[in-house]
Amino acid sequence: MNGNIQLYSFLLSMVALVICITIHEFAHAFAAWKAGDETPHAQGRISLNPIDHLDPMGTVMMVVSSISGFGIGWGKPVRINPGNFRSPRWDNFRVSLWGPLSNLITAFVVGIVLRMWGNSMSSPMAMFMLILLQVNIGLALFNLIPIHPLDGSHIMSSLLPYESARKYDYFMARHGMLAFIGLIVLGNRIFPIIIGIPARFLMHAFVGI
Repeated sequence: MNGNIQLYSFLLSMVALVICITIHEFAHAFAAWKAGDETPHAQGRISLNPIDHLDPMGTVMMVVSSISGFGIGWGKPVRINPGNFRSPRWDNFRVSLWGPLSNLITAFVVGIVLRMWGNSMSSPMAMFMLILLQVNIGLALFNLIPIHPLDGSHIMSSLLPYESARKYDYFMARHGMLAFIGLIVLGNRIFPIIIGIPARFLMHAFVGI
């Protein structure tokens, strides 16, 4: 019985991750397109079809992390050309921010639904909505970490003064992937602090638990 519940929870987490990643990547693509870059549109990324956004390695990470009980992953990066932006630094900031922000907005909406109708939902639906809320918050916070290739690195670069941003980008180009791998390897120790604490705060703010 316990095994069935764990399998059911795993499957719900996978579905939630696919939904959240699709929303996240769509938001990046749409924001870039609105900022003047036609690249995402030409590549078919302005879409809510999950197949257009899933990344093979990110999908594997979704499966592995969901089995371990955490549940994180990433989609296929949206290719953009900042040279097409009307205001390159500002638009790069907005495009990068819209990924995590779209997940937080989705989490906020799910939280409202749970507050208003959670008691009248079936147990499976309430469970799925709660997982969807958790995954959206987790994905947003994960992507805000300022390490390449996460959105947080682009947000940080856009906020820093030009010379500091240039040095930061150079450092991330050389060492960012190694830092990212270290982040994943040490995730069980680091994530409860850098993601778990703010996630609990947001959970309480959105749905009161």
